[in-house]
Formats: sequence, structure tokens, C-alpha cells
Amino acid sequence: MHSNSMTGAESLVRTLVAGGINVCFANPGTSEIHFVDALDRVEGIRCVLTLFEGVATGAADGYYRMSEVPAATLLHLGPGLANGLANLHNASKARSGIINIVGQHATYHVALDAPLSSDVEAIARPYSNWIRTSQNSANVSEDGAAAIAAARRPPGQIATLILPADAAWGNAIDPAIGNPPSAPSKASNHSIEMSARALRLGSRSALILGGGAVRGPALELAGRIAAKTGCKLICEHLNPRVERGAGRVPLPRIPYVVDQAVEMLKDFDQLVLVGAKPPVAFFAYPNKPSVLTAEGATITQLASADQDLRSALEFLAFELHAHRTSPHLAPRKHIALASGKTTSDGIGAVIASLLPENAIIIDESLTTGRTFWAQTSEANPHDWLSSMGGSIGFGLPLAIGASVGAPDRKVIALEGDGSAMYTLQALWTMAREQLDVTIIIFANRGYRILQGELASLGSSNPGRRAIDMLTLDRPTLDWVALARGEGVDAGRATNLDEFANELNYGFASDGPYLIELVI
Repeated sequence: MHSNSMTGAESLVRTLVAGGINVCFANPGTSEIHFVDALDRVEGIRCVLTLFEGVATGAADGYYRMSEVPAATLLHLGPGLANGLANLHNASKARSGIINIVGQHATYHVALDAPLSSDVEAIARPYSNWIRTSQNSANVSEDGAAAIAAARRPPGQIATLILPADAAWGNAIDPAIGNPPSAPSKASNHSIEMSARALRLGSRSALILGGGAVRGPALELAGRIAAKTGCKLICEHLNPRVERGAGRVPLPRIPYVVDQAVEMLKDFDQLVLVGAKPPVAFFAYPNKPSVLTAEGATITQLASADQDLRSALEFLAFELHAHRTSPHLAPRKHIALASGKTTSDGIGAVIASLLPENAIIIDESLTTGRTFWAQTSEANPHDWLSSMGGSIGFGLPLAIGASVGAPDRKVIALEGDGSAMYTLQALWTMAREQLDVTIIIFANRGYRILQGELASLGSSNPGRRAIDMLTLDRPTLDWVALARGEGVDAGRATNLDEFANELNYGFASDGPYLIELVI
């Protein structure tokens, strides 16, 4: 038994370790210094320093997606939490389990309205499934155990524990052990029967997958059902982690562009959702539909993302006599290496040709990468991680977490140059931790996705002010210099041959390497 001299912060760290939480992505300040001290005195947690809170929260998201174990973040008061909210938005949409530990002024100091005083709970509320402020040091360990249980609730939740300074430095008791998370609920017999009826229509029906249904045994079961019934197998445009490539069940995804999505879905009378939501457009546009499915199409939900998707698909496969049917798998083909002038199709061909076995792709390529999904469908087996919430600046932080969560695998971050500037500080953490990440910056010198949106409004001749808002020039970003300034080795490519050489160099490296591909 530990003595009463143990602080609340130390009891919290010991509770985290006892609960299987072994990584903390941190950007601490004065109010968190007792927690920092406890991390130094208690073995069992890997501390990863980030230079911006949005990097810490994005890294925790990536860590959970690959390990399926929550990580902790350490954030400085309300403003620090606010800096991390954009990537907590993405994490909440991905249903990632995260434990945010947010410092707060000592309880008696809050009422004095010091400069950093804020309503931390109010800031946390939009992106937290569970929130609690520790009231005293004696309760900190129990609060920590409750936070762990909340973060582990299937399929994963964001828990925010607010730690006042006096609760951190006061005397505490032994660490607490939380209750194991409850098992996810099962799909109802009615939903299984209705889904089976819908899929018996064969080619007029589609099985739309999301969440945990796009990997592992669940994906294989979906493939068996599609092979048996002739239904179309599709996944949502954005997914937390898809297992794909040669030897795996191929998954076309719903396109981002509204007209293309409507065209894909127009012939389906029946759509069955497994961990997915009804397909809708990313944004509203004049004279375009927000709902992407055909008018009159029937949508049946087999199971929601927080239910047991594997068992739902198992029961559905038995209902359809598909459990012994072999799924169609993507063939293993040689992919020719493209050369010459840089094009989007050429870039995708080079990536597909050289992609290492079992790589992890973080996709924030936006407009440049719209063809990459189809082009890599028969590449070496890999995982594909998307920005579930659409908030810019997720890719580099997510790559940190994915690499920490799966250290034996090569991580590849596909990054637009504008998007990467949101969380440029992530490069420093990659260098410090010597993470096996290859970053590809698609340097088109602008916010190309917004240029496309402007064109979709019929603005074929935008004025100077509009152009200035959507271009990254005067000065042009030098990504090789930016990377090297943060300790990451880097190179530049201006055509596909140079790109292939740079990619081979990056893939051969054990540490981070950045490629600026000028488009």
C-alpha cells in the first residue's frame, strides 16, 4: 500500500497505468506540472511531447485507430484544450477513445478570474462523451478510473478529466481500478431479417459499410454476403481505418463529388447500412441534392457503429446462407511504375507500385488524391485512414499516433501543402521520436479544393481578392527548408521519376522523411 504522501497526480498516473493506458501525448503548462512530475516518478507511460495541442489530440486519435487502446493527452487549461478541439472533432467522428487530462487553476483560485481562467467544461462539452472535474486529491484516482472506462466504451469515446492544481498536488490514496467496459449491443432479429430481405434483391441492393465493418472478420463476412447475393459492396467516403489492397475484400467508396455520388447510388432500390450513416453530401450546393440516394430508395440499418458489427454480419450471413461462400478478393497484380510529367494519375500509380507491404496510409491529399483510392485497390495490403470530421490539419498528427500505435509498420502521410501548414509542428515530434513516417507534400501552391468549390459556383473568372484567398504564394512555401528546420530530412521532386526515387529513399529510411512534390 502506498503512503499518504502520494499526490493526486501520482495516483492518477498509477491509475492510468493500471488501466492499460501507456501513452500520453502532452503539451503541458504550469497547472499540469505536478502531473509531469508524477510521469517522471511512475514507470509505464510513454510521454510524447508535442509543440501544439492540436498535434496531441490528433496523435491520440491516430494511436487509437491503430491500437484500439485509448491514449491520454495532457493539455493546458481551457485555451490549451481549445487549441486541440479541431482534431478532437475528427476523433469524435472517428469514435476514437481518448482521455484528455486538462489542467485547471486550484479550486480556490478559479473565482479570482486570473488571465487563464475559463469554463473548461463548456469548452470540452461539444467533443466529449464524458466530462468530470476532480473536486479534491482524494477523488482523483476514482475519477481517472471512470475516465478510462468511458474512453473504452465501444466503439470508443472521448473522456475529459479536468484536474485542478490543488487536486494534483494534494495527498491521495491508492490508484483505482475501473470496471471493464460493457460489451456492445447486438443487432435485433428484426433488423437482420429486414436486411436479408433487402439484399435478396441482388444487384438492386447495396451493403454500405462504415466504422469497424471495413476491416478484419467483419469485412470478410460482408464480402461473403456480397458474393452470395450479388449485392454491391460500398463503404463510406471517410472511414477511421480500412483494410484494403491485394488479397482483401475490395471496397469502392462513395465519391466526395455530389454528382459522382448520385451516379453511383442511383440504381439501388435497397441500401443496408452496417456501421454507416445514410449517404449525404459533404456540403449543400445550389440546385444539387443533399441526400445522395435515389428518391424512393429504402434504407435499412443492420447495426449502428456502436453495436457489435461482426456478430450482426455473422447472423446476416447465416440468414442468407452465405457463411460458407468465398468472398471476392482483390487480385495481386504488378502495377507499372509511371514516369515523366507529374499528373494525379501518375502520382497514384507511383504510390501504388512502390507501396510497402502492410503500410499505413494517412490520407489528407484532398483534390490531388481523388484517384488514389481506386489506383491502390490492388497494391500491397495496407490500411487507409481518413479525416472523419473533415477538419483540416489532421494528417501529420494522426501519422504520429499511428506510428506510435503500430511501430513495426511504415506510415505514409499524403498531405496537401495548405493542410500540412495547420499542424506543421508535428514534424518536430516525428524527428524527436524518430518515427518511421514518410510524408508526401503535394505542393500545388494553393487551396485547390476551395478553388474547385469557387468554380462550382459558376465563377469562371475570379477576381484578385478571391485568388489571393486561395493561393499559397508571395512567398512560396519551401517544404524542404521547413522540414529540415524541424529536424526532418527532406527532398524535392518535380516529375514522376524524381518522385519515385525520393519515395524509395523515404521507404528505405527508418526515421521520418519528407518529400515535397511540386505540382
